[in-house]
Amino acid sequence: MYILLVPGLIFLFLFKYAPMYGIVIAFQDFNIFDGISGSKWVGLEQFSKLIKSEEFIQVFLNTMLISMYKIVLLFPIPIVVALLLNEIRRMFFKRTVQTIIYLPHFLSWVIISGLFINILSPSGGLINQMIAWLGMEPISFLLDNDFFRSVVVFTAGWKEVGWNAIIFIAAISGIEQEQYEAAAIDGAGRIKQMWYITLPGILPTIVLMFILRIGHLLDAGTEQILTLYNPVVYQTGDVIGTYVYRIGLGKMDYSFSTAVGLFNSVVGFLLIVFGNMLSKKLLQRSIW
Repeated sequence: MYILLVPGLIFLFLFKYAPMYGIVIAFQDFNIFDGISGSKWVGLEQFSKLIKSEEFIQVFLNTMLISMYKIVLLFPIPIVVALLLNEIRRMFFKRTVQTIIYLPHFLSWVIISGLFINILSPSGGLINQMIAWLGMEPISFLLDNDFFRSVVVFTAGWKEVGWNAIIFIAAISGIEQEQYEAAAIDGAGRIKQMWYITLPGILPTIVLMFILRIGHLLDAGTEQILTLYNPVVYQTGDVIGTYVYRIGLGKMDYSFSTAVGLFNSVVGFLLIVFGNMLSKKLLQRSIW
């Protein structure tokens, strides 16, 4: 059994732990030609530059806002979807609906972004055709800072709500059916059964998933935003992941981008620790 662990441990060491040596770049004025060993050490200079950077402050706020929007607006929807699907008694219809809402999860963000870029296009896009039919001017959704975050949240929900509902559907299936039978005998209708049996039955799962989501608060969807945004909407759409990509690969400022990435990782780790402590208090068990 221990031998079976070896391939997994080797993978973790080579691709997870060994690359962590590159963290030292955050404390250097890294030069790609001198390498890590030959680059000048500057201590916490990159982090000082990070804290003083108005651009990073804006990026950090964008990241927090988009993540909070996704939590507040998208986290409850899979729960509602799971509750409603559980009430469907026609299995063919239920499975058909499940399949339809799961499918977008298996599409890459490149495909989904291309789809929505065409749908939202100000020249010929379906949405703008409807807007023009109502007598209004076309809207450049992906070139307008007032609409870009809304597009990000909507597309994320369209892609992942069905898949995220699986967890809650599985939790619902673990509730004892005798509770529903007893409630029906007592005269409780479907809505009351949902409110007093189904929802309390999956509450531990809801709390656990919410705490885990908090641990990814600084993960606002780098791949998604990278395929949707453009320089016009950097003010509202640039997040930590895309900022690291732009600075590290675009401007080849490897030290500063590594410092940003390290800051992101440390804050994410602290949030996960906080989530674990909160889990112990609310659920009387650790998520680790």
